Amino acid sequence: MLSFVESVRSALQSIFAHRFRSFLTSLGIIIGVASVIAVVSIVQGLSASISNEFKGLGSNSLTVEAYTTFEEALQGKENVLGLNDYERIVTHIDDISNVSPMFAPFGNFGTTVRAGATSTFTQVMAVTEAYMESAQVFPAQGRFLRTSDDKSRRRVAVVGSKTLENLRLTGDPLGQFIDIGGEWFKIIGITEEKGESLGFSKDNYILIPFSVGQVIAGTTTKLNISISFTVDDIEQIDAVQGRVTSLLRQAHHLKPGQRNDFKVQTAQQLSESFESIISTLTLVLGGVVSISLLVGGIGIMNIMLVSVTERTREIGICKALGAQRHHILMQFLIEATTLSLLGGLVGLVLGYLLGFGAAKLIPNFPDAFVPWWAIAMAFGFSSLVGILFGIMPAAKAANLHPIDALRYE
Repeated sequence: MLSFVESVRSALQSIFAHRFRSFLTSLGIIIGVASVIAVVSIVQGLSASISNEFKGLGSNSLTVEAYTTFEEALQGKENVLGLNDYERIVTHIDDISNVSPMFAPFGNFGTTVRAGATSTFTQVMAVTEAYMESAQVFPAQGRFLRTSDDKSRRRVAVVGSKTLENLRLTGDPLGQFIDIGGEWFKIIGITEEKGESLGFSKDNYILIPFSVGQVIAGTTTKLNISISFTVDDIEQIDAVQGRVTSLLRQAHHLKPGQRNDFKVQTAQQLSESFESIISTLTLVLGGVVSISLLVGGIGIMNIMLVSVTERTREIGICKALGAQRHHILMQFLIEATTLSLLGGLVGLVLGYLLGFGAAKLIPNFPDAFVPWWAIAMAFGFSSLVGILFGIMPAAKAANLHPIDALRYE
């Protein structure tokens, strides 16, 4: 123990005796760790933000939508879900409620909306009354769409707060009329604010009755709807998901082993899919920037070899006074590891500051977040680099013959 403490003291004394050289030696580790932490903190901050958004969808909600593979898209094929699929789910699937079809009658990219002389571009979705509960969209003012609006095909709309802001409607917006893609609609409700994500507002949309959307789309347009609903008993969500899958496979005449042309997903599965993508992205980006750690390790090894050469006579004196091989090995190995750990500590702080600063510079980007495993990885990898690249110089110092070391000029 005394030998270890003395080795640490000697290593620290050597490091602080050559401060500038020690800083340059650790610079590669500092840059490497800072790069890894900055990338990880930004990506993990994004992941945490979007995971929280998925939680707001409701753990007992299911969404069914068409799925077209990349190969099928290249062949000009597009799989769709129609009203027949919606009716099958309503008729044959028990233990579900708030079943709502939805589609974009003006196209997935939206349309121009006008109020007086002001216009904006926003997404318009045709939905039913059940959409409020299945998608957790509630009115802050006025009311939501009703079944009576659908049956009588009333030209009414529920507007997101951001769309309302873009239209610059003054006074009480309820009861005012807006032009949606050349069609006049009366505002009957304004939805609760949900904020922004990645610089995009989640309140920039308009909801209209489903039957009105059908009329606007016309009979020549092939409807491609999505279907959302809630499962009454959350314990049965997997069973319901399986029944819906079997029902639609049978309706679409899919053979055993043939890929589904639709997706049935829960909010949890959507979150897990996203987290899988984020994990892969973190691994790839972290692997790319961690190459600089390898460069930093080589720098430590080079400087330590120089240090061994400079201190050859000192090593000879220590051995002549009785220092054993493991004493010399420990001293130089601790010195290399300490340099690496100090670089890792500085890199950790610098990396968080870089990640936090970069997140703040991007408008409405979530704050950077450094998980505990990233901190452990930074220190663990720094220690590993110090040990691996410090072994050769330490072994060279330990293997010096005392007589040859004393004669060294």
